[in-house]
Amino acid sequence: MGRYTGPVCRLCRREGMKLYLKGDRCYTDKCAIDRKSYGPGQHGQGRKKISGYGIQLREKQKAKRYYGVMERQFRKYFEMAERMKGATGENLLQLLERRIDNVVYRAGFAASRKEARQLVKHGHFTVNGKKVDIPSYLVKVGDVIEVKEKSKGMERIKELVSDSQRVAPEWLEVNSEGMKVKVVGLAKKEHIDIPLEEHLIVELYSR
Repeated sequence: MGRYTGPVCRLCRREGMKLYLKGDRCYTDKCAIDRKSYGPGQHGQGRKKISGYGIQLREKQKAKRYYGVMERQFRKYFEMAERMKGATGENLLQLLERRIDNVVYRAGFAASRKEARQLVKHGHFTVNGKKVDIPSYLVKVGDVIEVKEKSKGMERIKELVSDSQRVAPEWLEVNSEGMKVKVVGLAKKEHIDIPLEEHLIVELYSR
């Protein structure tokens, strides 16, 4: 099954919370979740009893949609997290946060993760001076992600950097004037914008 191409506001309504998939619109009163807090579709307002499995599944779907990751790739991240030292759930969240498209978004260089993926794919960013055009590229502590010199004059990028109201998490050191960001630490659960119960995802994959 391919990537979802329908109205992204339906995804937020399905999960019952803002996933910030629409960029700046999510911070205005036009946000669909503020106007229609119930699920999409004709049965969206009906009460449904959710099983334990259903709760775990919804948590996984929420994380996938928040980061814009497909099922096969998400499963790969989980397997990587299992092999790492420490708690699997925390490792999983760190891996997702280390994606370069997420870092570009977190630094305020894109209005949404979808736009960040597009900018990365088009080769507008470098990591430690080398062009990276793979959105799933995992950065590490000490890496410097920078807008490519030729791309710094693009009106859209200049607009994004100057108008961004997003506060970068403390594990990122952002230099807006230089259009670059340095990874100075690893993300923690409290740095994530939405509540995620990662242990439910671990329980789901451990069935």
